[in-house]
This record gives sequence, structure tokens and C-alpha cells, in this order.
Amino acid sequence: MGLELKGQGDKPSKTPPNISDIVSKFAKVCSFRSIGVFASDIGNDNPRQHLYSTSGYFGKSCGEETSSSDVTDEADMDDDKVHPQPVEVENKGIEYGRLDVLELFDNVRALTLAYVQVQEAHVPYDPDKFRIADGLVISHLKDLCKVQSAYKEKQLKYTNSLSACSALLLSEIQVQEALLEKLKCQVKMKKDKAVKLCRELQPLELLNQKLREELRVQVRANVKVVKLPSFEEVAKLVGKAIHDFGKPLIALMKVSGWDLDQAAKVIEDSVVYYKISHKKYAFEAYIARRMFYGFTAHSDNMHPIIKFDDPINALIEDPQSSFATFCKTKYLLVVHPKMEESFFGNEDHRNLVRNGVHPHTPFYRAFVKMAKWVWILQGIASVVEPKVDIYRVKRGSRFSTDYMECVEEVQDDMKAQERSLVEFMVTPGFKIGEVVLKSRVYLSKLKS
Repeated sequence: MGLELKGQGDKPSKTPPNISDIVSKFAKVCSFRSIGVFASDIGNDNPRQHLYSTSGYFGKSCGEETSSSDVTDEADMDDDKVHPQPVEVENKGIEYGRLDVLELFDNVRALTLAYVQVQEAHVPYDPDKFRIADGLVISHLKDLCKVQSAYKEKQLKYTNSLSACSALLLSEIQVQEALLEKLKCQVKMKKDKAVKLCRELQPLELLNQKLREELRVQVRANVKVVKLPSFEEVAKLVGKAIHDFGKPLIALMKVSGWDLDQAAKVIEDSVVYYKISHKKYAFEAYIARRMFYGFTAHSDNMHPIIKFDDPINALIEDPQSSFATFCKTKYLLVVHPKMEESFFGNEDHRNLVRNGVHPHTPFYRAFVKMAKWVWILQGIASVVEPKVDIYRVKRGSRFSTDYMECVEEVQDDMKAQERSLVEFMVTPGFKIGEVVLKSRVYLSKLKS
């Protein structure tokens, strides 16, 4: 803004053309109605306070003198600060950042002070001061333009960012809605399939019930044809088979260096035996507990097992039969790995049985003979009417001749025997309707 002004004594040839432009630009940037400025802000220490009215300055050209009426003396003002009118900012939904607002205010204040310097350069007129003030006004106007450009750029970025976020959110909503519809379709398909399967299940359940009845009738017919012993007879044979398997088991324990007293104590603790030989009943009780664990009646055909004198041949004929599975499960449960390793120096029996192979050793044959009668007892239980119930006797129970029998006649006096308590159960008892097959128990000594 190059201004060329003559000295104060010379009469100006014409009004400088750029003053009105400066004021016009300044009026457009600052939306003030009036600007109050004190000369003390320029450099005077204690001048009179002057308020320059924009109407007084803007209404005269640069060449006209400023009248005294254009300068209002406000001696009663209390502070020396600039008091601009509030700037009305159009609210477009985007707030300034705190730093941006401070920068805007600083630029406006600096522009105000530069404007005051322009005024002072005219009264009295000083070309040098006016040129400097003119440069400051232009510089601050440029700064305000930068602030405006930065604001518009941020506004544009915010708008673009908001539009991008909205588009992304809308896209995500569409994806989720599509997924929801897909899941609804899958749920409907699953429900339809479940309803269809339920309809198919009903006739299958009726057919299974019919087949169970036919199988029960067939098993009963097989029992009559094969002439199986009664349930009572098989129960006694089971007790004898457990006793027979206990003999080689105890013998192998002795040969292997087992402490039988300690082993019996682990099975049944704090038992006072009448004779040392009675400790064998503790081992029989151990075998019986595992063989009758999970006792359930089954309806499998027992003829292939009965027809062989040696049940190991039945395993050779059909190694995948239910009887073979029963032998495998019970052997792994009865014979502990450490026990087998101490007997034979390895676990070959266990590994073979686990893989579905049944060894032809005397020890395993003795076990299979015992397992045969337990398995047959479960098979007969499925055809016996009424239903067979198994019962067990707890330690400390009072001896009852109706439900128990002692494995050894440990008392000469029957009344004294009836007052005895049960030390442990050797084999469980069974009840078929009103018929009771007594449980075999070992009784404690009576205390005097």
C-alpha cells in the first residue's frame, strides 16, 4: 500500500486513494460497530483517554482535518483496556479450538493497535509513522486472512471427515444387517430341521420300543433253549468265581514280595481279623467292588458264551463282542498297572487287552472265567421278573440274618452274632420281588 503524502504545511493535491481501501478492508474483516482505543496503548505514559469513533474517521477523507467533536473526552473511564463490541459469529455446528480463538483475538487486537497508529500518524501528520502503521495494518490483515483460510480449511476437513465417517458407519450397518438377515435365515432353517427330525424321531422311538420287547422275548426263549441256571445259582457261581480268581492273585502278590498285611490294610483299614487267613476276604471284596461297579442288566445273546467251556474261546471267535468289551473294561479296572508290572515285570497283558487282544495266559484265563459269570448274571437280570435290585451293606451296620450272611462262622452264639457289626461287605446282595439273595459280609469281634 504505497502512500505518498506531503508535509503538514503543504496543501495536499488530492485525497490519498489507498486510505479508503484500507479502512474498507478493515471494516469488512472486523464486524465491530465501534472500536475504543486509548492512546496510552501506543506509548504515552499518562495521556488523556481518547475514544476514536469509527464514524468520525470513516466519514472524512484523509485530507480533511479532524474536528474536536470527533474526539470525545471520556475522563471517567476506569480502565485502560480496549473494549470492542461482541463479535457475532455464525454458528455452523463447528466450534473453534481454544488456540484458534486466542489467535483470532490476538490478531484483532494487533490490528486495532495498528489502526490507532494510523490515526496518530495523521494528528499531527507524519509520513514515516503513517508508512509504518500502513505496513502493520496490511500485515495484520494478511494474518486475519490466514486465520479465515485456516478456519475454512478445518471446516472443510471436518465436513469431509464427518461424511467419511457417516459413509463408513452406513456401510458397516449395511454389512451387519446383511449378516443379521443371513443368521435369521439359518435359524429358521435349523428350526425347520429340528421340527423335521422330531417328527422322524417319534416313529423311531416306537420302533425301538417294539424291538426291545421282541428282544426280551427272544432272550427269554434263548434262556429256555440253552437252559441257563437260575439267577440264584449264577449269583453263587459268581461268588465262587471271585474266590477262585482271588487265589492266583494273592499267590502272585506273595511271590512278588507284596506285604499282604499292608495291602489288606489299604483295602479295609482298622479291621480286626479272627484269623490271619481271613485277610483273603479283603482281597475278594476288592475284586467284587470293581466287578459289580456299574452293574446293569443287558439283553445280549448269552448262547455264544455258554456253549464254550473255556470262555477265552468266545473271545477268540468274536474279539469285538460285548462280552469282549466287558472283559477289557473290567480287567483294566481290577488289575492295577503297578500290580501287573510286579507280577510279570512288564505291562504286556494290559497293553494287549487295551488294544483288543486277549492273551492266552493262565492269569488272564482265570480272570475271564470270573468275568463270564458276572456278565451272565447281568444278562439273566434283564429277563428275570420282577426287576432285580442290587443292594450293598455299609461298614458299621448291625448284622441282619434276613439280608446278610457271614463268610465265616466267627461266633458260636447266634444271638451274639446278631449283635455284631459289619466290618466290610465281600459280595453284594440282590432282591427280586420278595426274594432276597443275601449279601456276604465279614463281621467284627464283639467287645467284652
